[in-house]
Amino acid sequence: MTKRQIALVACAVAAATTGLGAAPPSAPEAASASASASRTVHRVKPGESIQKAVDAARPGDSVVLAPGTYRESVTITTSNLTLRGSSASPTVIVPGKAASGTCAVAGHGVCVTGTAQRPVEGVTVRSLTLRNFARNGLWASRTDRLTVRSVTAEKNGNWGIAQERSVRSVLSHNTARDNGDAGLFVSNTTDTEEGAVDTRGTEISHNHLSGNRIGLTVRRLRNVTVDHNEATGNCAAVFVVGDESTPRAGAMRLRHNHVHANNKYCPKTPRLPFLQGSGIVLTGAEETLVAGNRVEDNKGTSPLSGGIVLFKSFVGALNERNEIRDNVVLRNGTADLAHRDTGTGNTFRGNTCGVSEPAGMC
Repeated sequence: MTKRQIALVACAVAAATTGLGAAPPSAPEAASASASASRTVHRVKPGESIQKAVDAARPGDSVVLAPGTYRESVTITTSNLTLRGSSASPTVIVPGKAASGTCAVAGHGVCVTGTAQRPVEGVTVRSLTLRNFARNGLWASRTDRLTVRSVTAEKNGNWGIAQERSVRSVLSHNTARDNGDAGLFVSNTTDTEEGAVDTRGTEISHNHLSGNRIGLTVRRLRNVTVDHNEATGNCAAVFVVGDESTPRAGAMRLRHNHVHANNKYCPKTPRLPFLQGSGIVLTGAEETLVAGNRVEDNKGTSPLSGGIVLFKSFVGALNERNEIRDNVVLRNGTADLAHRDTGTGNTFRGNTCGVSEPAGMC
């Protein structure tokens, strides 16, 4: 190599080195680095206060609980916060004798609450057990993009995991068992009479629901997907509930769920007859798809008993334009498929079943 060639190579190396050193990070890279640097993990051990760590957290932070039992209720009002337990060993939250705050007074375990003007956004609750609360294990109101994952809610007095006035939620891979009412409960509102709310795509998937009065209740909502859940040992597995209000409940998808042997007995209430042997029940719903589900061995003699049942709501609202197709519905009593109202436009096709009301739908 000549002296001139050596000089040219040296200049090129110097220019490349200078350029690499001087190039500023792109705006997204800088923002990501800044966000990562500002996120804090708040670690809590049994005997320490979860609420104190939550109150100290900022958006983007995580509150991580060591395995063990915590005796308190927790309120989350900060957006983009994660509360999680250990995935290796149980992290259990139960009522505390000296617990204070609105969440504890109301009888809930974990509360995620926003306001009409400022919903709580992007909160994640995961890998916890919520047990023995007088009302609900987890209660959420006015949230956007709430994720509840790998949570066990058991032996709570009312609902295991419940929410209202919320959109774009993901409830997945949870276990809800032995709760006084529904294992999972999603609703437009719980304290006023209003039309159905468009959830903008709430997803309820891969949950295990057992031993509850009702496995899952979806009440006065639109645009919800319920798929790949298992419900067994409840009095009723899945209730989709609407009424005469407008917008009407509906535009939902119930697909690929396994609903079997929901034969626990629950006495009547002021709103419902006794429950036993109900698989998937639609009351007062419209434009809902029920497809690809296995609904088996749900047996009872309640007016709501059966595999897949269409029943007019108790305020007289009819089911209309629902599609029931490609389900396996077998050994259910009093019928595998039952159309027990006078709503129009409901279709049953491609289902594998033995007995239907009226006859001829199998």
